[in-house]
Amino acid sequence: MVRAKMQLTEITDTTWGGKRLKFSTVYDQSIAEDQKFQKATPSGSIEMHVDNPAAISQFTLGGYYYVDFTACPPA
Repeated sequence: MVRAKMQLTEITDTTWGGKRLKFSTVYDQSIAEDQKFQKATPSGSIEMHVDNPAAISQFTLGGYYYVDFTACPPA
């Protein structure tokens, strides 16, 4: 598993009713945890389109989130 620390930097309404969420990697020199993540993921972004109000309500613009990448078995 690989873990990234990201910040929700944009929430945009889509024409079909959902929202586009854009997350960017973060780095605050004064935070030891951020220094660790910056070394592994110095830059990057993730964008996803969500059409589930219950899911969207769990995100806050400017909030910080861990994103875990775990390999899945082949189909």
